[in-house]
Amino acid sequence: MDTAAPLVGDYPDPTRLPLVTLDEARKVVELLMHFEDDTVEGRAAFQLAGDIALRLPAE
Repeated sequence: MDTAAPLVGDYPDPTRLPLVTLDEARKVVELLMHFEDDTVEGRAAFQLAGDIALRLPAE
């Protein structure tokens, strides 16, 4: 049987950084638009670019 006491204490939250910056997200949208064509992958790239772009703040 494990009788170790649980860990207790105050631990600071690590600094939370965004997964990507706004500039990086805009570059991703631009890159995805570059891959847009009539293939399944191209249409998916276009759809994903649109979905991401809608989540970005307007300039």
